[in-house]
Amino acid sequence: MEEETIDIIEKEECENEAGEIEPLINLDPGLTYNEFFWKCLRANRPCLFRSGLMENWPSKKRWRMPENAPNFELLRELFGTSSAIVVDCTKTIQLMDSGKAKTMNINDYLDYWIDYRRSGYSKDMPLLYLKDWHCMIENPNVPVYEIPKYFASDWVNEYYVSSSSTFGDYKFVYMGPKGSGTAFHMDVFGSYSWSANIVGKKLWHIFPPGEETRLPNADGYFLYDSSTDEEDTLSRIPTYQKHDLSSIKRYEIIQEAGEIVFIPSGWYHQVWNLEDTISLSHNWINSCNIWMVWLGLKKEMAAVRMTILEFVDDWTDIERALKFSHGMNYHEFWRFLLYIAEIRLSHLRISVSLTFFQKWKLGRNHCLFDLCQIKRVLEDLLHDAMDTSMYPHVFEPDKPENLLHRINEVL
Repeated sequence: MEEETIDIIEKEECENEAGEIEPLINLDPGLTYNEFFWKCLRANRPCLFRSGLMENWPSKKRWRMPENAPNFELLRELFGTSSAIVVDCTKTIQLMDSGKAKTMNINDYLDYWIDYRRSGYSKDMPLLYLKDWHCMIENPNVPVYEIPKYFASDWVNEYYVSSSSTFGDYKFVYMGPKGSGTAFHMDVFGSYSWSANIVGKKLWHIFPPGEETRLPNADGYFLYDSSTDEEDTLSRIPTYQKHDLSSIKRYEIIQEAGEIVFIPSGWYHQVWNLEDTISLSHNWINSCNIWMVWLGLKKEMAAVRMTILEFVDDWTDIERALKFSHGMNYHEFWRFLLYIAEIRLSHLRISVSLTFFQKWKLGRNHCLFDLCQIKRVLEDLLHDAMDTSMYPHVFEPDKPENLLHRINEVL
């Protein structure tokens, strides 16, 4: 496969750069990487690619029947013996990211889905949604899709391939009948996400950062359904704080088959399947959102310390608790930064080729920008660790000062 270079040049002008950031809809698939980098990634701005990016994907060509229904027989042939997490969406109020989840064989899930369609989507049957399925890593020999250039600078999945990675694979398949969906949430680590519809239609409600603070009730519950229809139900909870949802800023996107949605860091969102739907998605981090990811981790560390410091004063226990609550702790974050930085330093110093997803080659300017952002985050992480006496627990036996010195030399 011929490699192509992704790089950044001069800064593109961003509309509403100093004010409100509205989604960009109907993006041209001929958009340059540089334009997307500044207008969406760096501006932390959602967007929708209407068409053109998925035309050659095997999944788009084969997983969908002419009547816009899933190709159940092919899915059974390719993945029938696999298993995945299934959530019952019939529950209407729940803690964010919770629910009645269970593991289900793909063959069994497809049998359920076919029966549910034949029943006319009967309310007497459960509404099951298969989500967070690591389909690609479990089936590496099945051709599914190609990563568009706009999403190629993906530190999470770059780090995952390293033997020292403590992260999981963050490439997922979601599929389920109409009416299913994902509750109001922000993506793991405060990461970016992109979601491509193979089959069906989705409705997205997305909320600019900060609007989510106007939605929880006194006990920390979030709206399972961010639409006004849930107000009557929620009002029966004694501790629920009434909200004027009409005053809360949110945007609505309807995503058809063949379209890709990009959700930036810190944007809470909720998704409904308006039709039987199959989609692919990635969660990812890069130089444009690493600072926001770090601030989220630091905020979670403060919350964990406040909660357990009365009972434990050992940093090992605090790091363990942070890992449990957030999915990542300070030491893992440091190892993540170290890995990404070392790769880029090698690329610049000794011209080691840096290629993502067997196709996209990182350019020199992009590499320098990555190192600038790593330096900014690492300096703050080092300061925070020294202030709290966490330095040996986070860094040793490494010396982050040495990495900073080498980054400064290159820059």
